[in-house]
Amino acid sequence: QVQLVESGGGLVQAGGSLRLSCVVSGYTFNRRAMGWFRQAPGKEREFVADITWSADVTDYADSVKGRFTISKDNAKNTLYLQMNSLKPEDTAVYYCARIGRLYGDPSRRDWEYDYWGQGTQVTVSS
Repeated sequence: QVQLVESGGGLVQAGGSLRLSCVVSGYTFNRRAMGWFRQAPGKEREFVADITWSADVTDYADSVKGRFTISKDNAKNTLYLQMNSLKPEDTAVYYCARIGRLYGDPSRRDWEYDYWGQGTQVTVSS
């Protein structure tokens, strides 16, 4: 069965860095676009970044552009999110997700993703 497992979250001071990982199994990783989303307490889930199945195009929310980098390692079946210059407003549970369409384009719309990880908590202190 399809599984997505995130790791790498934690507590970090403002200005620090974290790298999130999402290990996938149960399907051919390099045939699906992937995305990262986050949800802060009391807020709706929001788009963070996505990457095409071929890894040649990425997209970022304005709030993280220039600070976060999404990437994937097909040999390791792993999606990454490198987060630098973290701010307290980045505090949230971060989720990785798989796009629903085989070879489909990634999307900022969460309903276009069919499988999700359990989430990893990122807390940035001021």
